Amino acid sequence: MQAVRHAIWGPTPEEQKRKCNALVRANVRKLDRDIMQLKQLEGKTKTFILQASKRAQRNPSQANQASQETRIFAKELIRVRKQNARLQTSKAQLQSVQMQVNEAFSVRKIEGSIRASTGIMKDVNTLVRLPELTGTMRELSQELVRAGIIEEMVGDSLPEDQILEGEDEEAETEVDKVLGEVLKDKLPPAAETPTTEEVATAQPAVEEEGEEDSQELLEQMRGRLEALKS
Repeated sequence: MQAVRHAIWGPTPEEQKRKCNALVRANVRKLDRDIMQLKQLEGKTKTFILQASKRAQRNPSQANQASQETRIFAKELIRVRKQNARLQTSKAQLQSVQMQVNEAFSVRKIEGSIRASTGIMKDVNTLVRLPELTGTMRELSQELVRAGIIEEMVGDSLPEDQILEGEDEEAETEVDKVLGEVLKDKLPPAAETPTTEEVATAQPAVEEEGEEDSQELLEQMRGRLEALKS
């Protein structure tokens, strides 16, 4: 009987509300998992910076290379923190969407009609364009259109280069600040900041037994960052 009613009349407002809330909660859980992984990655990146600094102290002949590595890892740490901040903002937006959606359904229950919300539309448009949330946010937007809470479907995802714009060109002062925070009085001997070409061609430092190659670690970190966006 319920299936027949659905086929004729569609879901009830209460069913639509539950579906929308379930989709929002699924997105929040996804963001919580990603944020937790970023916090773990931040801790590991700090460890890599400390290890590179210790190599410079133990072996002065590797001081220049180790100093370059600390700056490379510091830039990765900045990227991790920026992504974490972006996901925290997205989580707050999601929770705002949930409150606005519940309010819209409450008004519908009282007044018997529902008004499209430009505020919800704006937030959903922003969230659906994030690679981490594209799939489930698109499904949520479809439910909101059916319920009459928003008037149209949202656009496509932002290009990856637009999302990460500026993240590869961190100011050197910001790198210095991060190194000062992580290393405190353990900063390695000063060295010239490597250019992009120098970083690409630099030979990995010789590490003690049990330490991984810094370039391999760097690729692993970048791979984890990219995995969080899929």
